Amino acid sequence: MRRIRYGFALSAACAVTLLGGCGGGSLSAGESGSDAPAMGSAQARPEQHDARRPSEQSTERSGSQADGDGVVSGVKATRQERQVIYTGSMTVRAERVPAAVQQAKQIVTAAGGHLSKEESRSADDTEDSATLEFKIPPARYAEVVGRLGKDLGRQLSMNQGAQDVTLRVADVESRLRSAQQSLESLRTLLKKADTIGQVLEVEREISGRQADLESLQAQQKELAAQVAMATMTLQLVGPATPVAGPDEEPAGFLGGLEAGWSSLVSFVKVALTVFGAVLPWVVASLPLVLLVVYLVRRDRAARAHVVSPPPGPKPGGPGEG
Repeated sequence: MRRIRYGFALSAACAVTLLGGCGGGSLSAGESGSDAPAMGSAQARPEQHDARRPSEQSTERSGSQADGDGVVSGVKATRQERQVIYTGSMTVRAERVPAAVQQAKQIVTAAGGHLSKEESRSADDTEDSATLEFKIPPARYAEVVGRLGKDLGRQLSMNQGAQDVTLRVADVESRLRSAQQSLESLRTLLKKADTIGQVLEVEREISGRQADLESLQAQQKELAAQVAMATMTLQLVGPATPVAGPDEEPAGFLGGLEAGWSSLVSFVKVALTVFGAVLPWVVASLPLVLLVVYLVRRDRAARAHVVSPPPGPKPGGPGEG
């Protein structure tokens, strides 16, 4: 039975080989036969041959050349989606900073964003300032930036930046997959460990790889968050709030005069503030100070009266016997 089966299998293999050779021969004959009419028709009708677009012709030529060189044809390159982090900063001078802050929050919230950080400084209605950090969807970023610069007041400065992190994201994902595979291999190896020393060594390796894996996961999460939402830092200033910048600080004599006047005004404000804080203490302690001065003077007068000698004849006068 084994010989019969072996002979049957050998016969089947030979038959398949013969059929394959015959098919290859017929295919070659068909191709050689079809080449002549194709050449003839191409020479007879050149306009039909040139009717194709140059891109199609170059594609066909490159495909046939790839087949002749033994490279697999028909491979299409996939276009990878770009991963970009958008950031920006803007300074706007508003008539009323608190109202502008609320309006900015409404604009960003309506676009699907949110407020991530807020700092406010209030002196008076004309010198208020606020710094807001918003997270905005990239699809609505340009629209929101335009509204913030126009609706809140007069835009003083604007800085924007974009960072392509596609390669960085791909690198983190690749390292993350490698770390996961390595961790799985170590866990499988741990099950096969026989001695306590082997178990401890594998567990130590697993602990180190687990820390690397968690670090890569944190990097991947942070990159995803930065790509998913653009960051816009908005600084709102009042009508009289000084802002350092080329649009707000003239150069030359006028610039120095304005800087000196601002310094003088700031010094006077500080001096008046200190005087106002000290004045109540001076008024409250004045009676006590006067009382202390009066007591000290009276004590000195009493001591001077006790020490001075009583009046009488001087020694060596006429009454001396």
